[in-house]
Amino acid sequence: MTELTSASATAPPPQANVAALLREVAAARPYKKAVVTPCGRDAAGRRRYVHLTFQQLDAESDRYAHGLRRAGVGVGSRVLVFVPPGLDFFALTFAVFKVGAVLVLIDPGIGRVGLAEALRPVQPEAFIGVPRAHLLRLLHPSSFRSVRLPVTAGPRLGWGGLCLRDLRADDATPFPMAETTAASPAAILFTSGSTGPPKGALYTHGNFLAQIDTLRRVWGYGPDDTDLATFPLFALFDAGLGMTAVIPDMDATRPGSADPVNIIEAITDHGATTMFGSPALLARLCLYGRRHGLRLPSLRTVASAGAPVPPATLDTLRGFLCAEANVFTPYGATESLPIASIESRDILGVTAAKTGRGWGTCVGKPVDGVEVRVIGVTDDPIETMDSATLLPPGDIGEFIVSGSVVTREYYNQPEATRLAKIRDGERVWHRVGDCGYVDAAGNLWFCGRKSHRVVTAGGVLFTEPVEGIVNTHPAVARSALVGVGRAPNQQPVVVVELREDNRFADEREIIREIQALMQTQPITCQIRSVLVHPRLPVDVRHNSKIIREKLAQWAAGRLA
Repeated sequence: MTELTSASATAPPPQANVAALLREVAAARPYKKAVVTPCGRDAAGRRRYVHLTFQQLDAESDRYAHGLRRAGVGVGSRVLVFVPPGLDFFALTFAVFKVGAVLVLIDPGIGRVGLAEALRPVQPEAFIGVPRAHLLRLLHPSSFRSVRLPVTAGPRLGWGGLCLRDLRADDATPFPMAETTAASPAAILFTSGSTGPPKGALYTHGNFLAQIDTLRRVWGYGPDDTDLATFPLFALFDAGLGMTAVIPDMDATRPGSADPVNIIEAITDHGATTMFGSPALLARLCLYGRRHGLRLPSLRTVASAGAPVPPATLDTLRGFLCAEANVFTPYGATESLPIASIESRDILGVTAAKTGRGWGTCVGKPVDGVEVRVIGVTDDPIETMDSATLLPPGDIGEFIVSGSVVTREYYNQPEATRLAKIRDGERVWHRVGDCGYVDAAGNLWFCGRKSHRVVTAGGVLFTEPVEGIVNTHPAVARSALVGVGRAPNQQPVVVVELREDNRFADEREIIREIQALMQTQPITCQIRSVLVHPRLPVDVRHNSKIIREKLAQWAAGRLA
């Protein structure tokens, strides 16, 4: 287990465990609902729900913590939890924290082979999962040879180990929480894999505590809130904030396919005041809402991340909410969340028009406690800040971030850590992998992933400025700039997905109009090739990030 220490030689560091927040909330608000999940329907078709109060969740996590300790799980043990969002997921998560073990979470949507490859460096020692997850373990033994404690959440199909009910101890006395510090490892959370193999970012208890404090300060989250939890990783913050987490009836790995009726039902049944949803989920909600005159007066805060949210989606969504409600589009990464935040009024009133003229996408100012700099773009490792080239405001480069919410390494992947981290004495800067710039007012403007830049004979093109211009065409639902060929002589190609009501329009005429539109802006005037794709491929986590690598191969085939 990688240890991260910051203790002085004269005094031990203070204890810090994110699970202590759950115990504090359970003492202060024992009967407030902590987690609510759907449980079928009654004879009249009304949704049934089951729940745990904070007192019950604390007790359940104590039972599982006692069971984990009895089964040999201790401080530093890596515990892979592969159960769907729900009561057991929350109880198991906080049990792992209480034991001082390291929670391992990965998105199952990346596929069987991707999961096995991503988990190979982690070598989990305990595996708690549904039967289907254990089948994956048996099919890829090299990735799971380290597992000493298999626990099945459901029926065992011939393999050994424990069932989840065996892990749940009879002892519900308060578990003696592990004496972890802010620098102690707490979790390994994987990147989405949208621009490369998923990597396991090592979170400390200090990272989690800083994130919870940031969400409380930046968005005003608190114990009076009820959160619609559509993204399991984000929902884990709810318990630490004293918020009720309502899990809707949806496949969390496919938010772009969520049934809007189920989402609305969960909001209205519980009077949800906050909601986190991917841009794809919000787009489906907006499409349904426009057709049915939707109103969601209980929501006071909506946040959406994973990819830029189209201004049209923000404008439509605001129409469903009360006038005082806020819609935030935070900017961040698995390795550092959040970095910056901007509210929809600023986007719709000021920055959206600039995005349409090729400025990129404004993601707001850095949140308190996070420092952002822009350095010269390079694919090479940067060992120390002395070797980095700092750029002035207005120049496009790579974002780097530092602060208490920023993770310091990838677990057991030294080369990935070397490429993504810059040492600055005791401080560590994370290379976000995104390009952009800082304007004169201190706002960050996102210009696209570094790996997606298109290097042509005439210069470098970044995705967001180009796509912002193209997306102003009324027939375009979304677009993607890709490069065909090898740098530095790539051919820039714009691939567009048309809006549903334009699917049967004259594509050749639309292409001519887009080409004419691009000639009006200096950023896009060199681009000649425009292709129409039936549906742009997107990432598995948020169903919103466009997989440009696949599109580049497709475009090369079409242009050959």
